[in-house]
Amino acid sequence: MCILLYRDRRYRFIHSPKSSVPKSMAIFIGCICSLALLLLCSHVFQLLSDARRRLLPGPRPLPVIGNLLDVAGELPHRSLARVAERYGPLVTLRLGTMLAVVASSPATARDVLHRHGASITDRGTPDAWRTDGHETNSIFALPTRHHRWRALRRLGAEQLFSPRRVEQQRPLRRDAVRGLLRHVSELAASSGGGGAAAVDVGRAAFAAMASLLFGALFSAGIDAATSCRFRDTAREFALLTLTSNVSEFFPVVAMANLQGLRRRTARHITWMHQLIDGHVERRMRGRETAGGCGAAHGEKEKDLLDVMLDMSEKEEQNDDSSLTINRGVIRAFMTDLLMAGSETSSAVIEWAMAELLQNPQTMTKLQEELKKVIGSKTCIDEEDIDQLPYLQAVIKETHRLHPAIPLLMYKAAVPVEIQGYKIPKETTVIVNTWAIHQNSEVWIEPDKFIPERFLQKEISLSSGSTNMELIPFSAGRRFCLGYPVANRMLHVMLASLVHQFQWTLPEVVKKNGGVDMAEKLGITLSMATPLHAIAKNIV
Repeated sequence: MCILLYRDRRYRFIHSPKSSVPKSMAIFIGCICSLALLLLCSHVFQLLSDARRRLLPGPRPLPVIGNLLDVAGELPHRSLARVAERYGPLVTLRLGTMLAVVASSPATARDVLHRHGASITDRGTPDAWRTDGHETNSIFALPTRHHRWRALRRLGAEQLFSPRRVEQQRPLRRDAVRGLLRHVSELAASSGGGGAAAVDVGRAAFAAMASLLFGALFSAGIDAATSCRFRDTAREFALLTLTSNVSEFFPVVAMANLQGLRRRTARHITWMHQLIDGHVERRMRGRETAGGCGAAHGEKEKDLLDVMLDMSEKEEQNDDSSLTINRGVIRAFMTDLLMAGSETSSAVIEWAMAELLQNPQTMTKLQEELKKVIGSKTCIDEEDIDQLPYLQAVIKETHRLHPAIPLLMYKAAVPVEIQGYKIPKETTVIVNTWAIHQNSEVWIEPDKFIPERFLQKEISLSSGSTNMELIPFSAGRRFCLGYPVANRMLHVMLASLVHQFQWTLPEVVKKNGGVDMAEKLGITLSMATPLHAIAKNIV
């Protein structure tokens, strides 16, 4: 009887309303426990699955998080290079539930990009890009086997980067460089309490590239305010894209968007789409007024926007086109071209100028070559580039030491075998360009800026070199579509800046020990501290 009474009182105490856990808290605890159990089961399943496959060597993964701690930090290209030093040039990593293979040598890069290029050229869509339909039309996200990727790639190759189009765009490139020099000259001529105003080299180079791209795509200019907003948008977009994203490491929680990256990226993509929509609407009104397909430009050569609108109008009459051109396709393709074409080139120019300022003897040698070949000309012609081997060497050495895209990321579309190891389907495959360019077996004193190495070693940037030692523009099927224009602009911009101006560092930078060469990685490897330098006219 006493026992029953005790049990009854204990039952009433445990289940009394005053001591019960709030319903919302109980639900939260239940969700956390369920998620933990799900992740634990996933980890056990991965261990059992990996045991049945002959995977590449790599650091032992921790439960649930895998090897995330091995690549933690703001500079994953350096973290991955350290892993490669210990485990070899081809390693396996577990990043949460994601299986990744990292290639860090010329030989393994050749296996990935050439030998198995048809199977490992897809790109997984970054979770942050899943907004406003951008991921379904982006040439950087679509698989190479997709008809839309092939059609957009062909469109860009024929209408922007073919030899005929590149030659037609020469006046646009000349005007963009002249605008850059005019901006620097104005700052050089200005004077305040501390002398001439310093040039933000990266921002100035970005404005020149933006001017070129807007001219080629829309036959339009871009004002200073829009250019500044565009650069800030491009840099933030790139940073968010490569931010470590829980949704990619653990897809089961992707719907929750725990870090809010999708929402933050959406603001930048939406701004870009609205900018492009403005040009599209104006062009369509002009075409209606002119009364015909592409008539807004009269006898002038059509720009890319006109070509895409022509294709769109023809598709309305003919349904058998391989590419449906709608507003979403125009937005995504133009956004990709603008983002990729401006930020990468401006970063290379900024790094090149930083290295020249840090290495005065190299600057002097380049100036002497330019003086000998260019003479008193204020404008450098693209034909002059072939006569400037040291300029070419400086550009190549900048690409080697500071590759604009240090990590090339792909997906295995089908199971493949590399060096006797199985690479399962859907594996993320990373080519560490930065590590390849720092390979001590290939490069003498790889951490030093020595352009002279390329005077004795012929390496073509257009093919990524036969041995894959230098691949700043990637290689294989994903080789940079805009290389013909980017390479010309890089040489002419740098040569013009060095030939027309004498450069020095601001006193405050000198007092702090010179240029801050620290890196910041988004999609593009840029300088953590923007380069400011003082220019003085010498031509």
